[in-house]
Amino acid sequence: MFRPVSWRLVCGPGSSRASFSARAWYQMLLKEGESGKPLGDGSGGVSILGPRRPLSRQGLIKQLKASVVHKDGALVAINKPPGLPVAGKPDDMTLVSLLPDLSKKLGLSQDVQVIRAPGKESSGLVLLSDCQSTIRHFQEFYARCRKAGRPEATYCAVTTRLPADSEGEISTGLKLIHNEDSDLVVPVASPSRRNLQMKEVKKTKTRYKVLDSQDQCALVQLQPLTAFPCQLLVHLTLILSPVLGDHVYSSRVGEVLGELFLLPAESAPPRTQVLDKALLCKLRLKQQQVHRLPLHLHLHQLLLPAATSSASSTVLTAPLPPFFQQTLSLLRLRLVTEETKQRHSERLPQPNRSPVCPSTVEIV
Repeated sequence: MFRPVSWRLVCGPGSSRASFSARAWYQMLLKEGESGKPLGDGSGGVSILGPRRPLSRQGLIKQLKASVVHKDGALVAINKPPGLPVAGKPDDMTLVSLLPDLSKKLGLSQDVQVIRAPGKESSGLVLLSDCQSTIRHFQEFYARCRKAGRPEATYCAVTTRLPADSEGEISTGLKLIHNEDSDLVVPVASPSRRNLQMKEVKKTKTRYKVLDSQDQCALVQLQPLTAFPCQLLVHLTLILSPVLGDHVYSSRVGEVLGELFLLPAESAPPRTQVLDKALLCKLRLKQQQVHRLPLHLHLHQLLLPAATSSASSTVLTAPLPPFFQQTLSLLRLRLVTEETKQRHSERLPQPNRSPVCPSTVEIV
């Protein structure tokens, strides 16, 4: 399995490792932007809802500095909160617009660039560097991984429905449609050769595995084998298991008399996610509050390239945000680490289980 992270490619003088508290940045956000009562008994003041008011530029910079999970030589990794886009319009508050000030706080030059990052509504690992050779080294490594079908990113998601199969692959064509208000991704069942050649449609694939489940909710591990905007959100709707806090694509999953079905994308415009009464009760929410529920999709791990030819690849991990951890607690879901599984396997006898055959969901 993956080893603890250790990575170094020095492009400038000095390197340091940052101490990190998984609660620090998000609790500061709640303190400054949230005036409502926290949810959950014994949660330590952690709410599963996002803040009512956006933070100031300085507030965001302060939180991003506190969210550093790794700093070594020319490489810095931070744990991005949900709702912060990486790039956007010139006047938008984005990670790129914050980099000039953030780089000073992190001890980097003004040449800092984003190597990898999750989408706007997702939380998780962001890799930064101000060294061109480091940036190029990482970009070439991730391109080789995708070409070889080797997953370099691992996400965790909470889904409002339990996938029919405990693990498998989802494959389909995806197309980006530009609207006046927003861009939407739609699945294309049978893309033509011309569509693919013109890059109007891209073939996409995601591996998934259910890590834990309770009732109809699940904690799912996702490993995209291709890169496309909102790929994971759309793929999970195709197996009728939308992500908690998905206010764009979850409307494509309908239900009649307890039976789930997939709605055509054109007849299911984005809307605030609708949760059933049982789930609202577990989360201690009212439907009127759901629009403030953040997306529960977290870039949990990234594979790092070897710094030298003799070394092997390692993995970098970003802790789950406190709101995500609180949701897991309310839904009685657990993220079991490899160390925890190893300790349990040493103490408990292993039951006889029939092998699980992974499923392949291909939209054709």
